[in-house]
Amino acid sequence: MGDTTAAILFIATLIAALAVVYRPLGDHLYRVVCSTRHLRAERVIYRLVGVDPGGEQSWSGYARGVLAFSAVSVLFLYAFLRLQNHLWLSLGLPAVDPDGAWNTAVSFVTNTDWQSYSGESTLGHLVQMTGLAVQNFVSAAVGISVAVALVRGFTRSRTDRLGNFWVDLVRVTVRVLLPISAVAALVLIAGGAVQNLSGGTDVHTLTGAVQHVTGGPVASQEAIKVLGTNGGGFYNANSAHPFENPTAWTNWLEVFLLLAIPVSLPRTFGRMAGGDRQGYAIVAAMAVLAVGSIVTINVLQGSHHGTVPTAVGAATEGTESRFGVLDSATFAAATTLTSTGAVNSAHDSYTPLGGGVTILNMLLGEIAPGGTGSGLYGMLILAVFTVFVAGLMVGRTPEYLGKKISAREVKFASLYFLSTPTLVLAGTAVAIVTGWGRAGMLNSGTHGLSEVLYAFASASNNNGSAFAGLTVSGTGYNTALGLCMLLGRFLPIVFVLGLAGSLAAQQPVPASTGTLRTDQPLFVGMLVGVTLVLVALTFLPALALGPLAEGL
Repeated sequence: MGDTTAAILFIATLIAALAVVYRPLGDHLYRVVCSTRHLRAERVIYRLVGVDPGGEQSWSGYARGVLAFSAVSVLFLYAFLRLQNHLWLSLGLPAVDPDGAWNTAVSFVTNTDWQSYSGESTLGHLVQMTGLAVQNFVSAAVGISVAVALVRGFTRSRTDRLGNFWVDLVRVTVRVLLPISAVAALVLIAGGAVQNLSGGTDVHTLTGAVQHVTGGPVASQEAIKVLGTNGGGFYNANSAHPFENPTAWTNWLEVFLLLAIPVSLPRTFGRMAGGDRQGYAIVAAMAVLAVGSIVTINVLQGSHHGTVPTAVGAATEGTESRFGVLDSATFAAATTLTSTGAVNSAHDSYTPLGGGVTILNMLLGEIAPGGTGSGLYGMLILAVFTVFVAGLMVGRTPEYLGKKISAREVKFASLYFLSTPTLVLAGTAVAIVTGWGRAGMLNSGTHGLSEVLYAFASASNNNGSAFAGLTVSGTGYNTALGLCMLLGRFLPIVFVLGLAGSLAAQQPVPASTGTLRTDQPLFVGMLVGVTLVLVALTFLPALALGPLAEGL
């Protein structure tokens, strides 16, 4: 009963804190992306890059900017990883092998932060600080920028301009991510997180053995890891490591940070759309899905099925004792509901149905509340589907925020929705039937399938967490998952920007008595229903063969 009360308090205070920051953080993001003023530091960056901050781009120009910046980032980070043995603060570690460098570079540029290596024994401090951490900032800023471009598509008319990608990228990084991360890092240091440039210390354990404990700039990377819904840990144990997540209250803080921006972005959307109630409707749909997931996984992990769980009162395997079963379950739900992928417990050790919830969270498209930016534009795509379905029901052309949803818009939305399921299901199928795929599986049967399904769901949705028990450090998985991360990130972004351009070119239509009110509880319920039905129709067979079969 005491653990249950503590878990309820953990969740209740988390919801209260998110409710408190929803308005001020959302308003700050609104001012940042809508401002006409450029800071002096921002102007310096524009001159260095050769960008005219006063010029705006079409959807295709915006997309080219995203793709060009990301391509250069992949090449730079790949070179950084391959040359790390020649760099300062390499700690004597060798260069990362080619397929591992490819996978890691793609992973961090796509905001996935999938790690097929142990950070403390593979990467030096300079690569961690100026390679991975930098991508943690800019990949999060890319997601927010694309979401803002989509909202501009809804709010602008008779234009092909969606803003300037480079301006959005720089402003979000400089005015939002950097200052909040700096404060969060100081708080984590105060809580016991490590921040130094030490090569490590040899310590004597209680059994008399000697263990080398690596230090490093951990707190600064941890802050943006969760704030930017990145997830890549400095250590292999990620947020279960006491140097990354020292105490129960830093555990709460990390969950809060990974939810803060995605929860607040609907407020920004509402302000830009000219109606706060539109933002409330989107965040309400996110909240229904998120609370349902958090409660379900807590109940499943707190169940006493099996000899050992019955004896100890919960499914404790793979759980860090400092945080306990239920707070770990809440962390697992939050990290898979967003595109964070940070973990403070072993998801592979969860109950079959509890682990199935983490997979389902990713298969939903991580829209409750989702990643920084990607959650908002994913939910808006589902809102387009919802009004389209409603329009079919009443026999009229659907509208959303005064824009008609015609065949062109539905095609962009459909391509967006189909791209990730294609990658997840095709990737899982290929891995199951090929030698390299089966060679990495330490488990067979339903659980083995769940592990492979989790890996491709995580990579294709840019989450980055993993079930253990699947060896993914080989060339086959590094290549396949790297491709899924690339395509799972940039194909949807191109389709989102194409939709934004199509919407921006339209003339708004006035609301009438037949217009579906998209700021009412009825629309929220329809949006949640459409989301669940689309995912069920797409992924139920795969889930039935994996976690559902194992659990039942």
